[in-house]
Amino acid sequence: MTSKRRRALAAVGGVLAAGAGLGLGELTAALAGGTSPVVGVGTQLIDLAPGAAKDFAVKNLGTADKPVLIGVVLFAVTVFALLAGAIGATRPRVAVALTALLGVLAILAAATGRTLAPNHVVRVLPGIITLLVATIGILLVLRILHPGSRTSQPGKPAAKASPESAAAAAGPAEAPAGFDRRRFLGTAMALGVAGAGGLGASLVIPAGVSEATRRGIRIPVPASRARAMPAGVMADVPGVSRFVTPNPSFYRVDTLLTVPKVDPRTWSLRIHGMVDRELELSFADLLDRRLIERDITLTCVSNEVGGPYVGNARWIGVPIAELLREAGVQGDADAIKSTSVDGLTIGTPLKALTDGRDAILAVGMNGEPLPFEHGFPVRMVVPGLYGYVSATKWVVDLEVTKFADFSAYWTDRGWAVEAPIKTSSRIDVPKGFARIKAGPAVAAGVAWAQQRGIAKVEVQVDDGEWQPAKLAAEDSIDTWRQWTFRWNATPGNHTLTVRATDTTGEVQTADRAAPRPNGSSGLHNTVVMVE
Repeated sequence: MTSKRRRALAAVGGVLAAGAGLGLGELTAALAGGTSPVVGVGTQLIDLAPGAAKDFAVKNLGTADKPVLIGVVLFAVTVFALLAGAIGATRPRVAVALTALLGVLAILAAATGRTLAPNHVVRVLPGIITLLVATIGILLVLRILHPGSRTSQPGKPAAKASPESAAAAAGPAEAPAGFDRRRFLGTAMALGVAGAGGLGASLVIPAGVSEATRRGIRIPVPASRARAMPAGVMADVPGVSRFVTPNPSFYRVDTLLTVPKVDPRTWSLRIHGMVDRELELSFADLLDRRLIERDITLTCVSNEVGGPYVGNARWIGVPIAELLREAGVQGDADAIKSTSVDGLTIGTPLKALTDGRDAILAVGMNGEPLPFEHGFPVRMVVPGLYGYVSATKWVVDLEVTKFADFSAYWTDRGWAVEAPIKTSSRIDVPKGFARIKAGPAVAAGVAWAQQRGIAKVEVQVDDGEWQPAKLAAEDSIDTWRQWTFRWNATPGNHTLTVRATDTTGEVQTADRAAPRPNGSSGLHNTVVMVE
């Protein structure tokens, strides 16, 4: 009869075998540049997740969605391995098959998903190691727990034992017959060390180029500098967003669980498709070209009304229009399909890259080379469009084409093909449910309408009339604009609501809409408690 102890030992062995496989698979990925088993499965989950799940993660988890997903994958593997091992107490072959399935899933995820691996062999190698180690590990564990009978001889049936003798043989601890405790502990320790050691080593092995390499890059002085920011561009109110968002505070929304650290010495960009001449550019080629510097506010389409996924920075880069002119765009093209180093694709209207706006291949951000998490060494920055149709990070390919001939990553998932940024505004001060003193009070925030500019901001107190806010100086139509509103706060709870009007005369709509499919809309409000 199978004891509870045998089942518990088998379950522990299953977890240790799976852990050893994953740990050494992660180490192989770190050494060879292949696809991490955990990251490969996690990326597939991101790509296969329904839109509602993605929207929920971005809205409620923010940048924590990535570590949460990794934790979910590891938890699922642990539960699966526990169950597989426990099954092995009575059905060893099933346990081996289930454990091997973990490795097979890692191989399939790497083979069919987006990856940073340089070739197909390297991308699946970590999964193969995971498969082999986990399978061998569970075989070793089950061999110890299911040894051959010590009393049977070949060709001779074992004597039938009486119930009393069977109970005596089992012993008070109900150890499996022939169970070698020392051998099991040695195997368990070996598997544990392999898993923990492999994972630990993978975390300290540098992946890609170092931070020192990035910081050591010297970006040439731009031929066209950004104009000096006018006096009064910043609202003088504590708590309002800084006009230039510091790099560490700039929002990050993407689909990668690990940040690529691309070597600029081997990076290249291919421009091809419906062009007269294909171009192949190295990072050094870009730095040798005419660079421009511009202040541009970026906005993520996932930004809810009043949300944090908007930021302003000073960018340095090469005008995309100049590269397209050199390549010679053919007449009926209407789109650019850009591809990231991991294979993610984005579709951008060609007119937005050639109509005179400052669309660039950016190499610098706020006075330094692009941070890794913001696209180092090169990304796209296009004013006036939400990022999912314009702001490709870690870009390696630009194909001149037609929208009718392709679909991109996000449009395949229900988002609009073209997505100009909507006129929007946000209250930064006071925060929701803040307590303030009765009497003179101030509210402040930001408003944006890239490529159009902000002409007016108004604030409503409760259900009163819309009152004009004071606008800070405008840097450019491609940056957000700060505003302040002074009012006399009377005791009680009050709701402040803000709306903006752009330079075309379009007033920000009060109609509430979720981000999907082309950006949120509605008016931001906040409740304050006046004492």
